[in-house]
Amino acid sequence: MSADEFLRWSEGRRGRFELVAGRVVATAPERVAHVRMKARIWRALDDALRSGDSGCEALTDGATVRIDDATVYEPDALVHCGEALSPDAIEVREPVVVVEVLSPSTAGTDAAAKLDGYLSLPTVAHYLIVKTDRPAVIHHHRRRDGSIETSIHHGGRIELDPPGVALDVTALLD
Repeated sequence: MSADEFLRWSEGRRGRFELVAGRVVATAPERVAHVRMKARIWRALDDALRSGDSGCEALTDGATVRIDDATVYEPDALVHCGEALSPDAIEVREPVVVVEVLSPSTAGTDAAAKLDGYLSLPTVAHYLIVKTDRPAVIHHHRRRDGSIETSIHHGGRIELDPPGVALDVTALLD
């Protein structure tokens, strides 16, 4: 199945699905710890963006990100900047920040295939992987020279520029 076919197919369906190498993959039900962390991250991103003048918005899961013609992911949260998205959009074409919360069934994919996929998109400046078992945020950041810098945070703050906001990791993980 192509990305376009998948997006048409998935509209209005119940449940969460992703397209991986042309194959539809259903995602497993989420644990409460996962859902709580997704909500905290979205809220932190949304609060930070609303307090500034970035012209960006934070979105929760549900919006999709096309990696290529055969792969479409649905991150747990993301930040989009620039022209406002249509209320009917299901795809975010130019995300700046992408967030995945690890779960037992997705940890390997989030840390490998999704890392490679998200960072293949030139607009993605930050990919955050959030661990809930031993709380930490793994921050993959695209530097100005195009290289990727990775850091692991158990507290403190993470600067996300663009879009010009900071996340309080200590508050996020408490």
